[in-house]
Amino acid sequence: MDMSAGERKGLSLFALIMIGIGSIFGSGWLFGAGSAAQVAGPAALVAWVIGVIFIGMIAMSYAEVGSAYPIPGGMARYGHLSHGPVLGFLTGWAVWIATASLIPIESIAATQYMTSWSFGWAKGLVDPATHQLTLSGTAVSLILTLALWLTCFWSVQLLARANTVLTLVKFAIPVLAVLALVGSGFHTSNFTDHGGFAPYGWPAVLTAVTTCGVVFAFNGFQAVVNLGGAAKNPGRAIPVALIGALALGLVIYSALQVAYLGSVPPELLERAGGWQGVNLNSPFADLAGLLMLHWVVTMLQFGAFISPAGSNIANVASAAYMVTNLAETGFFPRKLAAVHPRYGTARPAMWLNLAFSVVLLLTVGRSWQALAGVVSAAMVISYLIGPIAVGVLRRTRPELPRPFRLPAAGVLCPVTFAFAACALYWSKWPETGKITVLTLVAAPVAALVLWRRGERQLLRQFAPAWWMIAFLVWTATVSALGGEEFGGRGVLPGVLGTALIAVTAPVFYFWAVRSGVKAHARGLTSAPTPTEADPAAVATPDDARPMASV
Repeated sequence: MDMSAGERKGLSLFALIMIGIGSIFGSGWLFGAGSAAQVAGPAALVAWVIGVIFIGMIAMSYAEVGSAYPIPGGMARYGHLSHGPVLGFLTGWAVWIATASLIPIESIAATQYMTSWSFGWAKGLVDPATHQLTLSGTAVSLILTLALWLTCFWSVQLLARANTVLTLVKFAIPVLAVLALVGSGFHTSNFTDHGGFAPYGWPAVLTAVTTCGVVFAFNGFQAVVNLGGAAKNPGRAIPVALIGALALGLVIYSALQVAYLGSVPPELLERAGGWQGVNLNSPFADLAGLLMLHWVVTMLQFGAFISPAGSNIANVASAAYMVTNLAETGFFPRKLAAVHPRYGTARPAMWLNLAFSVVLLLTVGRSWQALAGVVSAAMVISYLIGPIAVGVLRRTRPELPRPFRLPAAGVLCPVTFAFAACALYWSKWPETGKITVLTLVAAPVAALVLWRRGERQLLRQFAPAWWMIAFLVWTATVSALGGEEFGGRGVLPGVLGTALIAVTAPVFYFWAVRSGVKAHARGLTSAPTPTEADPAAVATPDDARPMASV
């Protein structure tokens, strides 16, 4: 769909900020605090700080590329712009998987919170022994997936209007929940008893960043980047919306974590043998029920539908843009990019995302916690191209107007990439292996598509992408051999695995940047041309940003 100047008038800065906040406050706040406390104890508070620093660094690199190329769904296109078609498809594939996976996980969240209802059938949606969805729970999640998917079936304009209302409503729910839980009785001893502040060690804190919904929660920044091309002034709107949404997200998530840690009854912790034994299907609702805060339980049950619905409005739109971008580059069937003549949405792309969501829900989506770990690992892989694209385009397109420039990019970009590499390692084996295989499936698909196009110099086409393939294989190998606290076999004990990833990451970063520069010199990359942009945008000197139709 054409999302250049004319369509951008539909999203104001306020609407874009609301989209960012709405995406950040999805199901993550319903489960993140409980899951992080179970893994890291009170030190889960540190995981939220590490998480927002990591996501903030990633987001700012995407802010530079996104403001220069404000393409809706642009995260699926930036690899193509910096390195050419093969890497573009690998990274676009990873971004699409990460984004489309968010659609069913919101339904699972709502279903798990339904177990706090007083109805007998609701109690049977989750197996109390395994904490996984039962057959009836899976059926309910499927119904909710379809219902939430339908909320974004018409237009970007509807997205903005509905999301603003939903965000304002669901923003009040966690705030009221924090006040109620803290007011009901706050046990400061919970932060030091049962093993101290970090009872399971600092590696557990790092694991909590990627497996307990921390990265998952802040991943809502992608909606700002992917939909920022539909804003009035992307150059200003994207970075401002990112900073505002992430800052507010950290405040609320930290408050939720503190409230959860302090409100758990000490006798429950004693019976459970510590934080690892506290495993609640609906963390905040179950906790409020234990504290006899029945009005809070009712409010949270309502919020368990409002929060996922609000997030999925942006998720469904973003995932559709991803498919459209991959179709525009020729790696997905072009029919998937067909736009409805009245509503302006790529409905074939949306149907594909719905089918993928159903498959994911029926295979690995047995609980929010199980799916969140896999989705978070996919998200981390999707982040890798951001700082690299900044490094490549700074060298190959120095004249490109950049409404937002990442300060100290020469230092921050390799550091950000190294942080992302470590976060992928912290995702734990075997999740790192699973997501590596799932991402690298795109390599033979890319070769087949290029061959059918008549391209016979496949080694030349794959040259800019070898670093990515080598990086994923290397990280998965280190993960498999790493410390047992990160799911590995213990060949690389303690922090040695993390240190090895951190030291080698800059090598892959500079290899990637050099590959991108060579790809530009060989003519393997492509960039949006002025004819793809809105004529008015091209003709206006003050708004001479490169634009693209999607």
